[in-house]
Amino acid sequence: MSETRDVTPAVKPYVADETVMAEFTWSAVIVGAVLGVIFGASSLYLVLKVGMTVSASIPVAVLSITLFRLFSRLFGFRRATILENNIVQTTGSAGESIAFGVGVTMPAVMLLGFDMDVQRVMVVSVLGGIVGILMMIPLRRAFIVKQHGTLKYPEGTACADVLIVGEEGGTSAKTVFTGFGLAFVYQFLMQGLRLWKEVPSHLLSWLKGAEPAIEVSPMLLGVGYIIGTRVSCTMLAGAILSYLVFVPTIHFFGDPLETVLYPGTKLIRDMNSAELRQAYLLYIGAGAVAAGGIISLCRAIPLIISSLVAGLRDLRASVSGGAAGRRTDRDMPISFVAIGTLVVIAVIWVALPVGGVMSWPSLIAAVLIVLFGFLFVTVSSRLTGEIGSSSNPISGMTVATLLLTCLIFLVLGWTSSEDRLIALTVAAVVCVASSNGGTTSQDLKTGYLVGATPRSQQWAIIAGAVSSALVIGAILLALNDASTVYSKKNLPSLAQENRPDVSQLKQMAKAPDDPASYHVWQVNQAIGQEKGIPRGKYLVDDQGEIRYLVDPGITGRLNKRDDGSEVRKYGAPQTELMAMITDGILTQKLPWTLVLLGVFIALVLELVRVPSLPFAVGVYLPFSTSAPVFVGGLIRWLADLKNRGTSAEASESEAELTPGVLLSTGYIAGGAIGGVLIAFLYFSDRIPELLGKPGAILGWEQFEWPALLVFGVLTLILLAAGIGWLFKSPQNSPSGGAKPH
Repeated sequence: MSETRDVTPAVKPYVADETVMAEFTWSAVIVGAVLGVIFGASSLYLVLKVGMTVSASIPVAVLSITLFRLFSRLFGFRRATILENNIVQTTGSAGESIAFGVGVTMPAVMLLGFDMDVQRVMVVSVLGGIVGILMMIPLRRAFIVKQHGTLKYPEGTACADVLIVGEEGGTSAKTVFTGFGLAFVYQFLMQGLRLWKEVPSHLLSWLKGAEPAIEVSPMLLGVGYIIGTRVSCTMLAGAILSYLVFVPTIHFFGDPLETVLYPGTKLIRDMNSAELRQAYLLYIGAGAVAAGGIISLCRAIPLIISSLVAGLRDLRASVSGGAAGRRTDRDMPISFVAIGTLVVIAVIWVALPVGGVMSWPSLIAAVLIVLFGFLFVTVSSRLTGEIGSSSNPISGMTVATLLLTCLIFLVLGWTSSEDRLIALTVAAVVCVASSNGGTTSQDLKTGYLVGATPRSQQWAIIAGAVSSALVIGAILLALNDASTVYSKKNLPSLAQENRPDVSQLKQMAKAPDDPASYHVWQVNQAIGQEKGIPRGKYLVDDQGEIRYLVDPGITGRLNKRDDGSEVRKYGAPQTELMAMITDGILTQKLPWTLVLLGVFIALVLELVRVPSLPFAVGVYLPFSTSAPVFVGGLIRWLADLKNRGTSAEASESEAELTPGVLLSTGYIAGGAIGGVLIAFLYFSDRIPELLGKPGAILGWEQFEWPALLVFGVLTLILLAAGIGWLFKSPQNSPSGGAKPH
């Protein structure tokens, strides 16, 4: 690594160092913050559905250029400079990275027996975002400047290309807006007016329990196109193994059993595929996801070591030159980093405990956050430059943080439910920090190429992280509350000796349309095993008898209310994994056989050189979620064959600026934003009922073909864009070859 100092190629930025032009302006920061919230909301919706997000930097840059031009024409405002547009994309990109970290980790607190409160989510979001930025500031010279020829930062380079092309005109924004509009209208017609089924399916009578299905979602279709053919095919392979192999196998061997097979709570012959997934497949998938994430992290160990060495080696140079010299080389002062780190430790120490009282576990947790934060922000930033964001194993880093934190707590004897919550919060903050650290380094690379001022970008991404964090927590809770079910059906029966002591239950709550107040009983995995009931949140009366099951919208298991109306749930694929690790280590109770099955599946795949992580995600997710992702990947393969005459593998290097990728980005944003807005309507029973009347009159939801037909039209439009029949490819792009995020 030491040779990179001398061989770093000279860079001539698009805007010269001595050029004076508008950069960090209120209009740029405000527009960036608004776009960051929008894309943060869509990314949160996406990560709760499929456990992944798509980089927001390029679509935000495209929209920034378009919006400022539109304002200039309509109101006579001056056109934004390229540096202002860069500030917009820097500010806006924080929303996606914050959303990923929050969506992956924070819903797990419900599985540990706690409510998701907005204060905790907000603290994790804000502090995680700030830690990611603070830790990246002293590393900028090492990674962005001194290793410019070594670390390519494909997405950051492509985003610089977008900004430069935007200065000279282009049609990228039209493609993104078209995709956004199509997907938004589609989502409204499907989920709002209920004109067709969301998940058409077909039960295979000759293979018990097997029911292939597809969620006809523009968002998932776009995800499949962007991640490419290989990954989407691998995900579908995992779904086939899980739902067309494991489910029939479990029925074949389990139906004759007359006893309940742990960890299930019903006889296997009485369970449908969704219940089998909840009882058995989730643990297998979680083991595979954990193993795949850790394997990805282990592969990066050489890069981890070299990243730390490079960062520490150049830290002294960063301290000495942080605030002086050329405009394009001015960082925030290192004193800001030091003071900010101390403030973060203090805030975490005060904010982490459940009861609001400072404790040794919370102080140790604050120190661990800073240590692991610096380690994994360094790793994330380096890997983003080396292999791109699409292959950056943030989940593996989060799992590693959680494992190490839980083991430290176990050795120290801190195993209470509050200690488990603190351990999970450590992983949550580090996850947000690692995600935002990679995004920050990517943005700084874009700024380095276009000639931005690093200090201005660092302030911009802090503004974007804080503004997005304040809103994303509220959106997360709103999505969960909108799909929460209060059920009085099929409640578990408790013997008198197993009923809770209501004098120990401090929290009270009410159910909708029920004036009575009930005691809230949070049942985590350990209590559930002891009492013989599923974990979850229950409302009990003064005698300790269960009156309601409060099934959350995120990771919940009830898809219908007691009146039969359907509810949209969010599987949050990686959330269950975080809760399993925390509970499993600190309570030393876990169905290890199922988890180890998943681990060995991942090992087998790695031995035959198949990427285990996307396969594991396919095992974990419902079949209906992987199917549209596969369709998007198939369309990508057809587009590549037409345009380039190459195999599917070539899709991984296709430029970010192709019409197919841009239209897919619009599909994702429009579908996700539409889904978020429609989910909010479910706070009122009356509005969804009125909106759903056209669908009830037509009755198309009873059939499979209308959904498949309309989804087919959306798919053909994407294919036409991918092969060049619709829209034009942007011209004069300096790069191409950027890897999709």
